[in-house]
Amino acid sequence: MNLQDKVAVVTGASRGLGEHFAAALIDKGATVFGLARSADDLDRVRDRLGERFHPLVCDVTDQDDVTRAFDEINQQADSLDVLVNNAGLGRFGAVDDLPLDEWNLQIDVNLHGVHHCTRAAVPRMKAQNAAHGFGGHIVNIASVAGLVGNPNLSAYNATKFALRGYSEAIMKELRADGIKVTCVYPGSVATHFADAAGRSGSPNPMEPESVAATVVHVLEGPDNYLISEVVMRPLRPKG
Repeated sequence: MNLQDKVAVVTGASRGLGEHFAAALIDKGATVFGLARSADDLDRVRDRLGERFHPLVCDVTDQDDVTRAFDEINQQADSLDVLVNNAGLGRFGAVDDLPLDEWNLQIDVNLHGVHHCTRAAVPRMKAQNAAHGFGGHIVNIASVAGLVGNPNLSAYNATKFALRGYSEAIMKELRADGIKVTCVYPGSVATHFADAAGRSGSPNPMEPESVAATVVHVLEGPDNYLISEVVMRPLRPKG
């Protein structure tokens, strides 16, 4: 897909990987609707990225809020070509000690949020396929925690393993409608995720720009094939 003048939606766009995905897409000429809960953080990103970044305050765990956001996108944009389901969070804790509300929060954001946004985007993409022969591309940002279990990470592992299955299922379902689905499994990345999760990160993580560049590379592939999974790890994780 040539990203020039395409329209992308990025969730969790106010910081971390989401902000870098938005920047990389805009660098390729796309218009980005960035979804996140913090208006102040979204305004900061808009100030940095310019007029091609359109902030939308949205809680992806709330289906009604997601529907409202995508209705607004559909009214403003001529197409919906890319959805990057990036919003996510992790909480570390022993299986018998992690508070139930933190278990539920991770499922709501990391899994339900992906489904809410996918469900909102797919009808537009199906219509585009019927009209033009290609629907669009959905990229789900998982984690290597969706491939390998880790102690004290049961809830996060559960959501990312589930996202892997969800991505494979909708990839097989939607490719007949001209819609690509790719699931990306990054290893340790130099963002504030580890700090927010209450754990120190890798001493030699990947740079978020590298993950964003890889996603752009996948998006720019020819329309007649898809890359269903991408696994990324630091080359020298211990430095």
